[in-house]
Amino acid sequence: MRGIRILQGMVLVCILLIPVLIFMFLRGFGTNTYDIPIYYQTGTDNPFKECPTTDTTQHYIPDFSFVNQEGNPVGKNQMEGKITIVDFFFTSCPSICPVMSQEMERVNDMFRDEPRVQILSISIDPEFDTPEILNEYAGKHNAQAGKWDFLSGGKLETYQLAKCGFILPTLDGYGVPDDFAHSDKFTLVDEEGRIRGYYSGTSREDVDLLMLEAKILLYGNE
Repeated sequence: MRGIRILQGMVLVCILLIPVLIFMFLRGFGTNTYDIPIYYQTGTDNPFKECPTTDTTQHYIPDFSFVNQEGNPVGKNQMEGKITIVDFFFTSCPSICPVMSQEMERVNDMFRDEPRVQILSISIDPEFDTPEILNEYAGKHNAQAGKWDFLSGGKLETYQLAKCGFILPTLDGYGVPDDFAHSDKFTLVDEEGRIRGYYSGTSREDVDLLMLEAKILLYGNE
């Protein structure tokens, strides 16, 4: 009888220890050790040789202000304190843009209820992509202004922002859709305006990684 009681006591102790062990396990693995790089910490070295200055310290997204699909100004000020996912596109794009916009829909759905994450899709054909055109395009992709903004601005400012701000190759097609060229990359920018990652907007796997790393930036310090 005594042996049975001892056995029962040991079983009870083990049962009581289970929550403690689970807590210790989760606590041990709860610290974020996933390393998300910070790009251009010593400058961008003016890779396209078209930028007015060469950074030698941490590169930040420069100041800009464009107009969104509702005609409201949106720019660097709206990025402060938020995680921002940015791509360059144009509505008449005959090649990669439709796929990129579909993938960005998935990103929008993932963070739809997270106010600290926003999306900016910037047109490289601002002469055609007026706010009215962008508003129609946004509607096709279930985008709400203020959460997923489609932007157009001056052509010179747009191309300088792409090349010198986001460090992405961009080529003006001068109104001919097949002659425009731009990167398929989605750019992840943190709350401080630093670039933290590039991901192919035509690759589902890359976009999945983007969403994961955006969540880590979002919740990693909590």
